[in-house]
Amino acid sequence: MAETFRALVVEKTDDGFFVEVRERRLDDLPAGDVTIRVAYSSVNYKDGLACIPNGRILTRYPMVPGIDLAGVVADSKDPRFREGDEVLVTGYELGVSHEGGFSEMARVPGDWVVPLPGGLTLKEAMALGTAGFTAALSVHQLIEHGVTPEKGPVIVTGATGGVGSTAVAILAQLGYHVAASTGKTSEEAYLRKLGAQEIVHRDEVAAESKRALEKQRWAGAVDPVGGKTTAYLLKTMQYGGSIALSGLTGGSELVTTVFPFILRGVNLLGIDSVYCPMELRKTLWERLAADWKPRYLTEDIAREVTLDTLKDTLSAILRGEIRGRTVVKL
Repeated sequence: MAETFRALVVEKTDDGFFVEVRERRLDDLPAGDVTIRVAYSSVNYKDGLACIPNGRILTRYPMVPGIDLAGVVADSKDPRFREGDEVLVTGYELGVSHEGGFSEMARVPGDWVVPLPGGLTLKEAMALGTAGFTAALSVHQLIEHGVTPEKGPVIVTGATGGVGSTAVAILAQLGYHVAASTGKTSEEAYLRKLGAQEIVHRDEVAAESKRALEKQRWAGAVDPVGGKTTAYLLKTMQYGGSIALSGLTGGSELVTTVFPFILRGVNLLGIDSVYCPMELRKTLWERLAADWKPRYLTEDIAREVTLDTLKDTLSAILRGEIRGRTVVKL
């Protein structure tokens, strides 16, 4: 292994806040059982927050952000993995309190590592990444709670984002009538190509109402937005419908009443992709490599950047300017 490598480092000192590509040494890597030569990472909203002074994501400085990585095992003290194995890591403390994927080399605990499923390349794994895995976990939970294509339409909020784009594609491939919610009218053709049959403007799903309940519209929802959008979804769910809630780009506060729950039996499902149990994690990655793999994953959903151009993308995702997924080639 080369003794030096490059990584994006975030540092906060008395002299200021810095986000820059630096040369590092293998001795700089954190403790862990598996050392990985990183081929690709990806950009998530959480990564954008990690690279601003008040993002409240990183637990210490300096830190290498990046909550996803995929690559080849360079060295392993864990008997489950051998040199040359293709693997991926998402979630846990990666890129938060443990140095992450925006680095040419990484070292992690073996318990965090997922063998790359057959049917996925390393690049495709990161075109999915945490966002794609969150979408898959959301769809899985809707199915577990009885939301079938026959029950009615499923709405996906924030549909042009990473979670939203992947969820639209998966649901459409599974035969659901998908309504895609977005504020970007220019992206209607993109969403329809992924399989959306209906486009709902973002203002409609964030509209405030003094009524406790509105007309029943949706059998289910994938919601990475939160805030007023979740409040709207609760009021408009069909009887027994379910909302898979995974994000807060629309705000962390939720103002609602008990009526959707006690009069319509609505389920609000919390989606946590960070500490998802490994058995379920592996199962869903196998599905993402097979029948749940989006058809246009590397053609339309994902684009590629390098470590040297990554900073601009991290800023853009916080401004809501990124469509789909961004893969970082290391």
